Amino acid sequence: MDSLNSTNATRFPKHLLDSLLDRLPGTSAALTRNDTSLLLAYGGLSVAVRTKINEDKRTSRENSSSVIRGEWSMSHRSRSVVLSDEDCSKKRRKSAKGLENRFRAPDDVMADMEKKGNFSSLMRPSNLISSKPGAAKKLVILNFKETPKLPLDYQEVTWAKLEEAVIAIQTSKSIKYSQEELFQGVENMCNHKMAQFLYTKLRELTQKHVEANIKPFLAESIDRLIFLKRMNECWLAHCRQMIQIRSIFLYLDRTYVLQTPTLASIWDMGLEMFRFYIITNPMVQTRTVEGLLMLIEKERQGDTVDRTLLKSLLRMLSDLQIYQEAFEAKFLTATERLYASEGQQLMQDLDVPEYLAHVNKRLNEENERLLHYLDQCTKWALIHTVEKQLLTEHLTSILQKGLDILLEENRIKDLTLLYNLFSRVKNGPTELCNNFNSFIKKKGRTIVIDPEKDKTMVQELLDFKDKMDNIVSTCYQKKERFHFSLKEAFEYFINQRVNKPAELIAKFVDSKLRAGNKEATEEELERLLDKIMVLFRFIHGKDVFEAFYKKDLAKRLLVGKSASVDAEKSMLSKLKQECGGGFTSKLEGMFKDMELSKDVNIAFKQHMGNLREPPLANIDLTVNILTMGYWPSYPLLEVTLPIEMVQYQEVFNKFYLGKHSGRKLQWQPTLGHCVLKADFAQGKKELQVSLFQALVLLRFNRADDITLEDIKAATLIEDGELRRTLQSLACGKARVLQKVPKGREVENGDRFSFNNEFTNKLFRIKINQIQLKETTEEQKATEERVFQDRQYQIDAAIVRIMKMRKTLSHNLLISELYNQLKFPVKPADLKKRIESLIDRDYMERDKDIANQYNYVA
Repeated sequence: MDSLNSTNATRFPKHLLDSLLDRLPGTSAALTRNDTSLLLAYGGLSVAVRTKINEDKRTSRENSSSVIRGEWSMSHRSRSVVLSDEDCSKKRRKSAKGLENRFRAPDDVMADMEKKGNFSSLMRPSNLISSKPGAAKKLVILNFKETPKLPLDYQEVTWAKLEEAVIAIQTSKSIKYSQEELFQGVENMCNHKMAQFLYTKLRELTQKHVEANIKPFLAESIDRLIFLKRMNECWLAHCRQMIQIRSIFLYLDRTYVLQTPTLASIWDMGLEMFRFYIITNPMVQTRTVEGLLMLIEKERQGDTVDRTLLKSLLRMLSDLQIYQEAFEAKFLTATERLYASEGQQLMQDLDVPEYLAHVNKRLNEENERLLHYLDQCTKWALIHTVEKQLLTEHLTSILQKGLDILLEENRIKDLTLLYNLFSRVKNGPTELCNNFNSFIKKKGRTIVIDPEKDKTMVQELLDFKDKMDNIVSTCYQKKERFHFSLKEAFEYFINQRVNKPAELIAKFVDSKLRAGNKEATEEELERLLDKIMVLFRFIHGKDVFEAFYKKDLAKRLLVGKSASVDAEKSMLSKLKQECGGGFTSKLEGMFKDMELSKDVNIAFKQHMGNLREPPLANIDLTVNILTMGYWPSYPLLEVTLPIEMVQYQEVFNKFYLGKHSGRKLQWQPTLGHCVLKADFAQGKKELQVSLFQALVLLRFNRADDITLEDIKAATLIEDGELRRTLQSLACGKARVLQKVPKGREVENGDRFSFNNEFTNKLFRIKINQIQLKETTEEQKATEERVFQDRQYQIDAAIVRIMKMRKTLSHNLLISELYNQLKFPVKPADLKKRIESLIDRDYMERDKDIANQYNYVA
């Protein structure tokens, strides 16, 4: 119903005003809402409408103004018209019949109007008169002169209509009365202090209806699914009914109920009734919950169920605030029982990858149920239950049964799933990390300990490290704990075999840096060296690596077998960065000697060119000057050199010592190599050989046939070395000598002759010396040198500590030594070095405390 509002917020039916304006006499042609002034006394309200009147029609139109009065009941509090549609229409009809008579004013009224001038003088000019034509109309609404009253039987009549409407809604029948009429009735009753009566009656009516609805659910035998469907229909119908009822009683709900804290809203009252009289009935609640659990169990077993039905009923329990109490606890118990049994069975029947896929599938299914029909408050408890029964209870079994296989076969997808699942449960990542660590130690130890794998040990370690790094990065999301565990495991197993891994890593580097290695480009070689440095970091005995690396580096530099100077220096830089300048000082000294030797040889050649009578014009000599402290120690062998070589050595000695007085030169024939020019029947060739090979070949300039014993007597080469030398010349690929009798081994009495028929497509031919494999004695000698160096380092560390601390107990001294020394050492070895220093008066035992040492200045 529309209204015209003023400061008193009085509601006024606009259509009724329009109707009255249309019925005023004499206005059909000339009078409009914009040019007429009216004063309507309407149900105790005075509504003044003023408009501009044309000058030539002012008088006639003033005479036509009159007052219409009606006595309609209005609410004093809200100033609203209290009339149904029928009442309004009846009033309009009555008003229409009496309009003509009522607008014929009596004589006294007309006389009074003539005395006052016109109708406009009744109102204040400031509110009614507009100086401009066409100005907007203004309405002034005044208060009631009297408070309107309701009929005496209004409460009974109105409630009877409301009761009839509510019953019609509850029984799904049509309502006789309009909703506007019913709503107005509720509003009137509320405004006249009948709200409590109205609420009580509505509650009783709702209770009676809900109590009657429980009977169909108490039948003895009824199918669970049919029961759930009936319950859902009853619930949905109840919700629809309460919505309709609330729309009628909305004014009651928003005023009286809202202002009374002890009363529930109409909707909550409906829920309370349904909860109290239907769903909390033990039999009904049990059947409902058991039916829901049955449907969910069927879905878990793979059957198709009505998810809409589940969603609706679970929402019902949630709206009734009994979801957790009535359903959730039983649901979680059933879930725990199901997955506990399933987990036990599948762990026995399935492989680990299949089991993990099943667990992931189950978790996805439960999340889907949460998305479709379960309440979100169940999420944590449900997922936690599934994780506990399928994962937490079987952590150890899963890891023991399948982790090693997955890691061994490098099954990235399954390992990723394993990590993702274990990350969901408490202690899962920790257990996985521990077992990952154990696998690396066990697998790595089999690579390191087995002597038969020495040839492939380093490459296998590199491949194993790459494999584990990829698993940590891809499957374990680069988590720090797995990186640390990987490093700790490698450091553990690689030092299980003392010194050998360090030696083999040094030899592996030698094989990659030696000339002739065409396996990789410079970039690939650089990446390989980086990977080798990772293994090098895990080694405790880095001094062992240094000893073997230095020996191999010396061979590469002296024989010219280094593949790349840049690669050599890159490796040296990596070692220096890792271990410091002290570790690589000797290795850098070796490179420095090679650079200085180049300068010395250039100067020596200039010196030879300045001699007036060059004595050795046909021989070219290149000398490498080695500082003994930098290079490995080599055995000094005395051999018989040709007179020309001896003369050249003397010239070089005189030249070098003339420039560097006070130095001593010691010639090492074992490291020399030569290029000989040879004449064969097929033509001239150049032979690139070692010094020992050259000494043997030069003997055949004086004789064509020589025995082993004669060569040995003439050259004084050590017997084993001589046999290997003859074997390389007579039994190798380039057979420039012939042996009688033929055979692979050189025996006593064998005779050798120059092979004039030797042929080769190359002009310069390199004849490799047969390399004697490193004997156990040589390895022990290298290790002994390392041990001796370690003794010096231990002694220095002990003296350094005692000099700083002056007095120290035995246990504290041992602890300090372990912190400072970078190589593994046994307590017994430390005790021996302490005793040695006491004997040499570097320190002494305390006279009063036997377990304490004092430094001796």
